[in-house]
Amino acid sequence: MRAVRERGSYLLYLAPGALLVLAVVLVPFGMNVGISFTEWSGVGEPEWTGLDNYGRLLSDGTFWASFRHNLALVVAMAVLPTLAGLVVAATLVDYIGKHFGARQAAVLRACVYLPQVLPIAVAGIVWSWILAPKDGALNAALRALGLEALARNWLGDPDLALWSLMGVLLWMQLGYPVVIFMAGMSRLDPALHEAAELDGASWWGRFRHVTVPGLRPEIFVVLLTCTIAALKVFAPIYVLTRGGPAGATNVPAYYSFQNFFERTRVGYGAAIATVLTVLVLVLTAVFLRVQQRGER
Repeated sequence: MRAVRERGSYLLYLAPGALLVLAVVLVPFGMNVGISFTEWSGVGEPEWTGLDNYGRLLSDGTFWASFRHNLALVVAMAVLPTLAGLVVAATLVDYIGKHFGARQAAVLRACVYLPQVLPIAVAGIVWSWILAPKDGALNAALRALGLEALARNWLGDPDLALWSLMGVLLWMQLGYPVVIFMAGMSRLDPALHEAAELDGASWWGRFRHVTVPGLRPEIFVVLLTCTIAALKVFAPIYVLTRGGPAGATNVPAYYSFQNFFERTRVGYGAAIATVLTVLVLVLTAVFLRVQQRGER
């Protein structure tokens, strides 16, 4: 009886969070799913159309192109930051921290993490100034170095815009995995590194065979959270490119926004958002399954 009362008291503490999830996540998602089965301009009565919006998605070349762009951004926001974050974190802990002190490593860590705390609007505007075609800082630096032939319209050229956006997003995202991996390295047993060093292992050998396997849980967390962030990325694209030029940087989240608010095809925009949400849920389930299998 006492155990039942204690369990009931625990549920009281969970109730506010559960109500918040219900009001902010589950109810809006249910409404979005319902709207995705309709043809609606945002005013008046929605017209039930069943699966027509989802059928239209299958043959929508713009949607599939935006999805391919999203896969490129997954590389820029999840794969590359994870790989680079491992190397940067290990360098800060194993080299900077040991040879120059923990304070210097902490300062460099804060510098790397700074883009994460900058408002996206501010970072986007600054990068739009840097990458401006005429008076941007990057092109001005190239001209000053005598490399004017390399100056480009970085965000206005359809062949370069996505690559430029990937570079900006890599800069924004790198600090997060660095901080997570540095925190994870603090729990690794130093004796493992000392034993490997005594056996003649190089820094790269210790990094590959000791550090990376020991950080497997953190790697899963970073890959999962960064992949989800890449799949639903919106604000940097809205600030920097608005999906252009010629749709070269369009992604499903921004394409959904365009249909919701610019083209007033609310039902179709809801269908895109629903597909994206289901994809995120499936990907999360797969990541968790693989992580549990790895732990066993």
